[in-house]
Amino acid sequence: MALFNSIVFTIILLLSTSCKATPVPDAPAVSGNSYDVIIVGGGPAGLSALSGLSRVRRKSLLIDSAVYRNGLTRHMHDVIGNDGTVPSEFRAKARDQISLYPTAHMQNGTVTSIVPQDNFTSFLVTDSTRQTYTSKKVILATGLRDILPETPGVKEAWSRGIYWCPWCDGYEHRDQTLGILGSVVDVVGSVLEVETLNRDIYAFVNGTWTNANVAILNQKRPGWETQLKKYGVAIENRTIASINRLQDGAVVHDLATNMEFDRFEVVLQEGIKVQRDAFITNFPYVQASNIGRDIGVKIYGEKMDVDPASMRTAVKGVWAVGDANSDNSTNVPHAMYTGKKAAVFVHVELEREAAATLLDKRNQGDVREIMGTEMEDLWEGLKTK
Repeated sequence: MALFNSIVFTIILLLSTSCKATPVPDAPAVSGNSYDVIIVGGGPAGLSALSGLSRVRRKSLLIDSAVYRNGLTRHMHDVIGNDGTVPSEFRAKARDQISLYPTAHMQNGTVTSIVPQDNFTSFLVTDSTRQTYTSKKVILATGLRDILPETPGVKEAWSRGIYWCPWCDGYEHRDQTLGILGSVVDVVGSVLEVETLNRDIYAFVNGTWTNANVAILNQKRPGWETQLKKYGVAIENRTIASINRLQDGAVVHDLATNMEFDRFEVVLQEGIKVQRDAFITNFPYVQASNIGRDIGVKIYGEKMDVDPASMRTAVKGVWAVGDANSDNSTNVPHAMYTGKKAAVFVHVELEREAAATLLDKRNQGDVREIMGTEMEDLWEGLKTK
Protein backbone atom coordinates (compact mmCIF):
# COMPACT_ATOMS: atom_id res chain seq x y z
CA MET A 1 0.00 0.00 0.00
CA ALA A 2 2.86 2.36 0.84
CA LEU A 3 4.42 1.60 -2.52
CA PHE A 4 1.09 2.32 -4.30
CA ASN A 5 0.68 5.66 -2.49
CA SER A 6 4.23 6.64 -3.42
CA ILE A 7 3.58 5.89 -7.10
CA VAL A 8 0.31 7.88 -7.10
CA PHE A 9 2.03 10.86 -5.43
CA THR A 10 4.81 10.79 -8.03
CA ILE A 11 2.30 10.72 -10.91
CA ILE A 12 0.33 13.65 -9.44
CA LEU A 13 3.54 15.64 -8.99
CA LEU A 14 4.59 15.05 -12.59
CA LEU A 15 1.19 16.01 -13.92
CA SER A 16 1.01 19.20 -11.88
CA THR A 17 4.48 20.22 -13.01
CA SER A 18 3.70 19.60 -16.70
CA CYS A 19 0.47 21.61 -16.47
CA LYS A 20 2.10 24.78 -15.16
CA ALA A 21 1.78 27.78 -17.49
CA THR A 22 4.90 28.68 -19.42
CA PRO A 23 6.35 31.79 -17.75
CA VAL A 24 6.17 35.05 -19.73
CA PRO A 25 9.75 36.23 -20.50
CA ASP A 26 10.98 39.38 -18.81
CA ALA A 27 11.57 41.11 -22.15
CA PRO A 28 9.96 40.55 -25.55
CA ALA A 29 11.69 37.76 -27.46
CA VAL A 30 12.57 39.37 -30.79
CA SER A 31 15.67 38.66 -32.81
CA GLY A 32 17.61 39.69 -35.90
CA ASN A 33 16.08 42.52 -37.89
CA SER A 34 12.70 42.11 -36.18
CA TYR A 35 11.57 44.73 -33.69
CA ASP A 36 8.59 45.56 -31.58
CA VAL A 37 8.64 49.13 -32.88
CA ILE A 38 10.48 51.01 -35.62
CA ILE A 39 10.75 54.77 -35.21
CA VAL A 40 11.40 56.82 -38.33
CA GLY A 41 13.18 60.08 -37.50
CA GLY A 42 15.77 60.98 -34.89
CA GLY A 43 14.82 64.46 -33.74
CA PRO A 44 13.46 65.20 -30.24
CA ALA A 45 10.17 63.39 -30.95
CA GLY A 46 11.76 60.20 -32.24
CA LEU A 47 14.38 60.14 -29.48
CA SER A 48 11.69 60.65 -26.84
CA ALA A 49 9.67 57.77 -28.27
CA LEU A 50 12.73 55.51 -28.25
CA SER A 51 13.53 56.46 -24.67
CA GLY A 52 9.98 55.71 -23.51
CA LEU A 53 9.93 52.33 -25.22
CA SER A 54 13.38 51.40 -23.97
CA ARG A 55 12.39 52.13 -20.38
CA VAL A 56 9.87 49.28 -20.60
CA ARG A 57 12.26 47.02 -22.54
CA ARG A 58 10.57 47.10 -25.91
CA LYS A 59 13.05 46.17 -28.62
CA SER A 60 12.94 49.26 -30.82
CA LEU A 61 14.92 50.61 -33.75
CA LEU A 62 15.27 54.30 -34.54
CA ILE A 63 16.29 55.07 -38.13
CA ASP A 64 17.57 58.63 -38.49
CA SER A 65 18.07 60.44 -41.82
CA ALA A 66 20.20 63.08 -40.03
CA VAL A 67 18.13 65.87 -41.62
CA TYR A 68 16.47 68.11 -39.02
CA ARG A 69 14.19 71.13 -39.24
CA ASN A 70 16.29 72.91 -36.61
CA GLY A 71 19.57 71.58 -37.97
CA LEU A 72 20.96 75.07 -38.65
CA THR A 73 19.65 76.69 -35.47
CA ARG A 74 22.39 78.13 -33.27
CA HIS A 75 20.84 77.14 -29.96
CA MET A 76 17.69 75.54 -28.57
CA HIS A 77 15.56 77.67 -26.26
CA ASP A 78 12.51 77.26 -24.06
CA VAL A 79 13.60 73.67 -23.37
CA ILE A 80 13.81 73.26 -19.60
CA GLY A 81 17.29 72.13 -18.58
CA ASN A 82 18.63 72.65 -22.10
CA ASP A 83 18.13 76.36 -22.68
CA GLY A 84 20.93 77.48 -24.99
CA THR A 85 22.02 73.96 -25.95
CA VAL A 86 23.25 73.42 -29.51
CA PRO A 87 20.74 71.06 -31.21
CA SER A 88 23.41 68.62 -32.37
CA GLU A 89 24.80 68.40 -28.83
CA PHE A 90 21.30 67.77 -27.47
CA ARG A 91 20.78 64.90 -29.90
CA ALA A 92 24.22 63.43 -29.19
CA LYS A 93 23.63 63.49 -25.43
CA ALA A 94 20.20 61.92 -25.85
CA ARG A 95 21.63 59.14 -28.01
CA ASP A 96 24.39 58.45 -25.48
CA GLN A 97 21.90 58.15 -22.65
CA ILE A 98 19.38 56.04 -24.57
CA SER A 99 22.12 53.70 -25.83
CA LEU A 100 22.57 52.45 -22.25
CA TYR A 101 19.26 50.58 -22.56
CA PRO A 102 19.86 47.11 -24.06
CA THR A 103 16.66 47.08 -26.13
CA ALA A 104 17.36 50.46 -27.79
CA HIS A 105 18.82 50.38 -31.29
CA MET A 106 19.77 53.38 -33.43
CA GLN A 107 21.24 53.82 -36.86
CA ASN A 108 21.51 56.47 -39.54
CA GLY A 109 19.63 55.93 -42.78
CA THR A 110 16.66 57.03 -44.82
CA VAL A 111 13.52 54.92 -44.82
CA THR A 112 12.27 54.56 -48.40
CA SER A 113 9.21 52.36 -47.88
CA ILE A 114 6.97 50.84 -45.24
CA VAL A 115 4.73 47.99 -46.36
CA PRO A 116 2.02 46.57 -44.08
CA GLN A 117 2.03 42.79 -43.67
CA ASP A 118 -0.71 40.38 -42.61
CA ASN A 119 -3.51 42.93 -42.33
CA PHE A 120 -1.33 45.56 -40.62
CA THR A 121 -0.19 43.23 -37.84
CA SER A 122 3.42 43.88 -38.87
CA PHE A 123 5.40 46.10 -41.22
CA LEU A 124 8.25 45.58 -43.65
CA VAL A 125 10.55 48.61 -43.55
CA THR A 126 13.19 49.25 -46.20
CA ASP A 127 15.94 51.88 -46.12
CA SER A 128 17.97 53.54 -48.87
CA THR A 129 20.60 50.76 -48.72
CA ARG A 130 17.82 48.19 -49.40
CA GLN A 131 18.23 46.77 -45.92
CA THR A 132 14.92 45.46 -44.62
CA TYR A 133 13.46 45.23 -41.13
CA THR A 134 10.19 44.10 -39.65
CA SER A 135 8.25 45.56 -36.77
CA LYS A 136 4.90 45.20 -35.08
CA LYS A 137 4.30 48.95 -34.84
CA VAL A 138 5.64 52.10 -36.50
CA ILE A 139 6.11 55.59 -35.08
CA LEU A 140 6.62 58.34 -37.66
CA ALA A 141 8.72 61.24 -36.41
CA THR A 142 9.65 62.51 -39.85
CA GLY A 143 9.14 66.24 -39.27
CA LEU A 144 8.35 69.13 -41.58
CA ARG A 145 10.34 70.98 -44.24
CA ASP A 146 10.00 74.75 -44.58
CA ILE A 147 9.50 76.04 -48.12
CA LEU A 148 11.89 78.95 -48.37
CA PRO A 149 11.62 81.52 -51.16
CA GLU A 150 14.35 81.84 -53.76
CA THR A 151 15.05 85.38 -52.59
CA PRO A 152 18.86 85.65 -52.34
CA GLY A 153 20.03 85.68 -48.74
CA VAL A 154 17.08 83.92 -47.09
CA LYS A 155 18.40 80.36 -47.21
CA GLU A 156 21.88 81.52 -46.21
CA ALA A 157 20.54 83.12 -43.01
CA TRP A 158 17.78 80.62 -42.23
CA SER A 159 17.59 79.90 -38.47
CA ARG A 160 20.38 82.40 -37.88
CA GLY A 161 18.68 85.77 -37.61
CA ILE A 162 15.77 84.73 -39.85
CA TYR A 163 13.46 82.46 -37.86
CA TRP A 164 9.86 81.30 -37.64
CA CYS A 165 9.39 80.72 -33.89
CA PRO A 166 9.53 83.66 -31.43
CA TRP A 167 9.73 81.27 -28.47
CA CYS A 168 12.75 79.58 -29.99
CA ASP A 169 14.74 82.63 -31.15
CA GLY A 170 12.85 85.83 -30.40
CA TYR A 171 14.23 86.62 -26.94
CA GLU A 172 17.79 86.81 -28.24
CA HIS A 173 16.63 89.60 -30.61
CA ARG A 174 14.38 91.49 -28.19
CA ASP A 175 14.15 95.28 -28.47
CA GLN A 176 15.83 95.14 -31.88
CA THR A 177 14.45 96.23 -35.24
CA LEU A 178 12.38 93.38 -36.66
CA GLY A 179 11.16 92.47 -40.11
CA ILE A 180 8.27 90.17 -40.97
CA LEU A 181 8.64 88.03 -44.09
CA GLY A 182 5.63 86.35 -45.67
CA SER A 183 2.10 86.97 -46.86
CA VAL A 184 0.16 90.02 -45.72
CA VAL A 185 -2.55 87.59 -44.59
CA ASP A 186 -0.29 86.40 -41.75
CA VAL A 187 1.16 89.72 -40.58
CA VAL A 188 -1.29 90.39 -37.75
CA GLY A 189 -0.70 86.94 -36.27
CA SER A 190 3.06 87.54 -36.24
CA VAL A 191 2.66 90.94 -34.63
CA LEU A 192 0.56 89.48 -31.83
CA GLU A 193 3.33 86.93 -31.15
CA VAL A 194 6.25 89.39 -31.06
CA GLU A 195 4.77 92.66 -29.79
CA THR A 196 6.11 92.08 -26.27
CA LEU A 197 9.58 91.50 -27.73
CA ASN A 198 9.84 94.03 -30.54
CA ARG A 199 8.19 97.40 -31.23
CA ASP A 200 10.03 98.60 -34.36
CA ILE A 201 8.36 96.25 -36.86
CA TYR A 202 8.47 96.41 -40.64
CA ALA A 203 6.42 93.89 -42.63
CA PHE A 204 7.86 92.96 -46.04
CA VAL A 205 4.88 91.30 -47.73
CA ASN A 206 6.58 90.96 -51.12
CA GLY A 207 3.67 91.84 -53.42
CA THR A 208 1.00 89.90 -51.51
CA TRP A 209 -1.05 93.02 -50.67
CA THR A 210 -3.71 92.32 -53.27
CA ASN A 211 -7.45 92.88 -53.42
CA ALA A 212 -8.03 89.15 -52.91
CA ASN A 213 -5.86 89.00 -49.78
CA VAL A 214 -7.38 92.20 -48.39
CA ALA A 215 -10.81 90.58 -48.76
CA ILE A 216 -9.56 87.54 -46.86
CA LEU A 217 -8.21 89.74 -44.09
CA ASN A 218 -11.38 91.79 -43.87
CA GLN A 219 -13.32 88.60 -43.23
CA LYS A 220 -10.71 86.83 -41.11
CA ARG A 221 -9.50 89.79 -39.03
CA PRO A 222 -11.97 92.72 -39.12
CA GLY A 223 -10.19 95.97 -38.26
CA TRP A 224 -6.75 94.56 -39.10
CA GLU A 225 -5.48 97.78 -40.72
CA THR A 226 -6.39 99.81 -37.65
CA GLN A 227 -4.66 97.29 -35.41
CA LEU A 228 -1.44 97.38 -37.42
CA LYS A 229 -1.43 101.18 -37.45
CA LYS A 230 -1.85 101.33 -33.67
CA TYR A 231 0.95 98.82 -33.25
CA GLY A 232 3.07 101.09 -35.46
CA VAL A 233 3.74 98.37 -38.05
CA ALA A 234 4.91 99.60 -41.45
CA ILE A 235 3.96 97.48 -44.46
CA GLU A 236 6.18 97.30 -47.55
CA ASN A 237 4.58 95.62 -50.57
CA ARG A 238 7.41 96.00 -53.07
CA THR A 239 9.24 92.88 -54.22
CA ILE A 240 12.35 91.93 -52.28
CA ALA A 241 15.39 91.67 -54.56
CA SER A 242 17.74 90.31 -51.88
CA ILE A 243 18.48 90.21 -48.17
CA ASN A 244 22.14 90.77 -47.42
CA ARG A 245 23.80 89.96 -44.11
CA LEU A 246 25.77 92.85 -42.64
CA GLN A 247 26.58 91.29 -39.27
CA ASP A 248 26.53 87.76 -37.82
CA GLY A 249 24.96 87.30 -34.42
CA ALA A 250 27.00 84.13 -33.92
CA VAL A 251 30.07 86.38 -33.84
CA VAL A 252 28.62 89.56 -32.34
CA HIS A 253 26.67 88.63 -29.23
CA ASP A 254 26.49 89.32 -25.51
CA LEU A 255 26.50 86.26 -23.26
CA ALA A 256 25.73 88.36 -20.18
CA THR A 257 22.42 89.58 -21.60
CA ASN A 258 21.79 86.58 -23.87
CA MET A 259 21.49 88.68 -27.00
CA GLU A 260 22.56 88.08 -30.60
CA PHE A 261 23.28 91.05 -32.84
CA ASP A 262 22.54 90.10 -36.42
CA ARG A 263 22.13 92.83 -39.00
CA PHE A 264 20.63 92.69 -42.50
CA GLU A 265 19.98 94.96 -45.43
CA VAL A 266 16.79 94.38 -47.41
CA VAL A 267 17.13 95.48 -51.03
CA LEU A 268 13.77 96.29 -52.62
CA GLN A 269 12.78 97.11 -56.15
CA GLU A 270 14.34 100.28 -57.54
CA GLY A 271 17.30 99.80 -55.20
CA ILE A 272 15.54 100.98 -52.04
CA LYS A 273 17.30 99.59 -48.94
CA VAL A 274 15.96 98.99 -45.44
CA GLN A 275 18.02 97.67 -42.53
CA ARG A 276 16.69 95.20 -39.96
CA ASP A 277 18.30 93.27 -37.11
CA ALA A 278 16.22 90.11 -37.42
CA PHE A 279 13.18 88.60 -39.14
CA ILE A 280 10.26 86.41 -38.21
CA THR A 281 8.73 84.49 -41.11
CA ASN A 282 5.42 83.05 -42.29
CA PHE A 283 6.65 80.67 -44.97
CA PRO A 284 4.69 77.53 -45.84
CA TYR A 285 5.88 74.03 -45.01
CA VAL A 286 5.36 70.46 -46.21
CA GLN A 287 5.92 66.99 -44.85
CA ALA A 288 9.64 66.26 -44.83
CA SER A 289 8.90 62.69 -45.93
CA ASN A 290 6.15 61.04 -47.96
CA ILE A 291 6.39 57.83 -45.95
CA GLY A 292 3.22 58.59 -43.98
CA ARG A 293 1.25 59.50 -47.09
CA ASP A 294 2.50 56.40 -48.90
CA ILE A 295 1.31 54.09 -46.13
CA GLY A 296 -2.15 55.64 -46.17
CA VAL A 297 -1.94 58.21 -43.35
CA LYS A 298 -4.34 61.07 -44.01
CA ILE A 299 -2.65 64.44 -44.46
CA TYR A 300 -4.61 67.32 -43.00
CA GLY A 301 -3.26 70.79 -43.78
CA GLU A 302 0.22 69.35 -44.48
CA LYS A 303 0.18 67.51 -41.15
CA MET A 304 -0.35 63.79 -40.53
CA ASP A 305 -3.81 63.46 -39.03
CA VAL A 306 -3.74 61.91 -35.55
CA ASP A 307 -5.90 61.45 -32.51
CA PRO A 308 -4.13 63.92 -30.19
CA ALA A 309 -5.08 61.85 -27.17
CA SER A 310 -2.76 59.05 -28.27
CA MET A 311 -0.89 60.30 -31.39
CA ARG A 312 -2.43 57.35 -33.25
CA THR A 313 -3.20 57.73 -36.96
CA ALA A 314 -6.18 56.07 -38.63
CA VAL A 315 -3.79 53.50 -40.11
CA LYS A 316 -3.64 50.48 -37.82
CA GLY A 317 -0.32 50.17 -36.03
CA VAL A 318 0.99 53.62 -37.04
CA TRP A 319 1.57 56.68 -34.85
CA ALA A 320 2.81 60.16 -35.86
CA VAL A 321 4.66 62.49 -33.50
CA GLY A 322 6.54 65.79 -33.45
CA ASP A 323 6.09 68.63 -35.91
CA ALA A 324 4.70 66.25 -38.55
CA ASN A 325 1.44 65.49 -36.72
CA SER A 326 -1.79 67.48 -36.73
CA ASP A 327 -2.07 68.50 -33.08
CA ASN A 328 -0.98 71.97 -34.25
CA SER A 329 2.06 72.67 -32.10
CA THR A 330 5.67 72.72 -33.23
CA ASN A 331 8.55 73.04 -30.79
CA VAL A 332 11.04 70.80 -28.97
CA PRO A 333 9.08 70.32 -25.70
CA HIS A 334 5.97 69.51 -27.73
CA ALA A 335 7.91 67.02 -29.84
CA MET A 336 9.27 65.22 -26.78
CA TYR A 337 5.81 65.16 -25.19
CA THR A 338 4.21 63.56 -28.23
CA GLY A 339 7.02 61.03 -28.54
CA LYS A 340 6.58 59.95 -24.93
CA LYS A 341 2.80 59.80 -25.30
CA ALA A 342 3.07 57.55 -28.35
CA ALA A 343 5.57 55.29 -26.55
CA VAL A 344 3.09 54.72 -23.71
CA PHE A 345 0.19 53.87 -26.00
CA VAL A 346 2.28 51.67 -28.29
CA HIS A 347 3.69 49.71 -25.35
CA VAL A 348 0.30 49.01 -23.78
CA GLU A 349 -1.31 48.15 -27.12
CA LEU A 350 1.44 45.60 -27.79
CA GLU A 351 0.79 44.02 -24.41
CA ARG A 352 -2.95 44.00 -24.94
CA GLU A 353 -2.37 42.05 -28.13
CA ALA A 354 -0.05 39.68 -26.28
CA ALA A 355 -2.66 39.24 -23.54
CA ALA A 356 -5.24 38.22 -26.14
CA THR A 357 -3.08 35.26 -27.13
CA LEU A 358 -3.23 33.96 -23.55
CA LEU A 359 -6.99 33.42 -23.87
CA ASP A 360 -8.73 30.63 -25.74
CA LYS A 361 -10.68 31.55 -28.87
CA ARG A 362 -13.98 31.71 -27.01
CA ASN A 363 -12.71 34.60 -24.89
CA GLN A 364 -10.45 36.49 -27.29
CA GLY A 365 -13.25 38.83 -28.34
CA ASP A 366 -13.55 40.05 -24.75
CA VAL A 367 -9.90 41.01 -24.27
CA ARG A 368 -10.44 44.77 -24.45
CA GLU A 369 -13.19 44.54 -21.87
CA ILE A 370 -11.00 42.35 -19.68
CA MET A 371 -7.99 44.69 -20.01
CA GLY A 372 -10.19 47.68 -19.25
CA THR A 373 -9.08 51.27 -19.72
CA GLU A 374 -5.69 51.03 -18.07
CA MET A 375 -3.91 52.44 -21.14
CA GLU A 376 -5.85 55.68 -20.87
CA ASP A 377 -5.55 55.60 -17.08
CA LEU A 378 -1.80 55.00 -17.33
CA TRP A 379 -1.29 58.04 -19.54
CA GLU A 380 -3.44 60.23 -17.31
CA GLY A 381 -1.39 59.09 -14.33
CA LEU A 382 1.91 59.80 -16.06
CA LYS A 383 0.80 63.34 -16.91
CA THR A 384 0.41 64.16 -13.21
CA LYS A 385 3.93 63.02 -12.27
